[in-house]
Amino acid sequence: MKKEAPTDRRGFVKLCASAAAAIAARPNSLVGAVKHGELYQRVQLRKQDDTPLRASTLKHNENYLFFYPFVSTPCFLIRLDKTIDRPVRLTTGRGESYNWPGGVGPEHQVVSFSAICAHKMSHPSVQVSFINYRSEEVQFAGNDSQFHRRSNVIYCCSEGSVYDPAEGARVLGGPAPHPLAAILLEHDPNTDALYAVGVAGQSMFEPYFSAFAHRLELEFKTEHIDQLTRHSAYVVPLTQFCLRQVLC
Repeated sequence: MKKEAPTDRRGFVKLCASAAAAIAARPNSLVGAVKHGELYQRVQLRKQDDTPLRASTLKHNENYLFFYPFVSTPCFLIRLDKTIDRPVRLTTGRGESYNWPGGVGPEHQVVSFSAICAHKMSHPSVQVSFINYRSEEVQFAGNDSQFHRRSNVIYCCSEGSVYDPAEGARVLGGPAPHPLAAILLEHDPNTDALYAVGVAGQSMFEPYFSAFAHRLELEFKTEHIDQLTRHSAYVVPLTQFCLRQVLC
């Protein structure tokens, strides 16, 4: 795996500087989120035909996938069936608090999270995905050592970690030590377009690159698997990306 060239790193520093200058125009909840996260390049979410993705056209409870902030790091995009218009206070595995700003879009229903499990980094691949958004009711062992039945959760069947996407991917059960990293989104109300702008919480990117470098290079046909996503990211239903989803 080749690291980003120095020119890319300098460009990233410039991006951070310009993003910091723009924070004043963003909601206070977003400012709180990036205190323990990073602002990356502002990337427009687009459909496979290269037209802009519109928030209002997303199907409710459909599991969509795109890659951000790097070309090989998968993210879930979900339009929940309820409004999430308030920030949620969360804590990383290092004990740092941050605000997840809630949903975006016309009804504040669209959320996004890294699809790399916070436990052992299970993630969607072309062949299979053990981590999936589940709109139907599922049973799992909660953090209170009791069994629960709930719908609308992100469930990793590798080790049984369960996350609540309506609460910033807070851990509901299983061995995951912290929430999934949240992908910060912006919505343009004039065009209904969606943009990914950063990551809040504790990401798994560095250990992910280290553990899966060889397979990722083969799957993405590049040695630059840690190259930043630039300009646009293409959104597809998870069923179109993975041959098989493991549902437990």
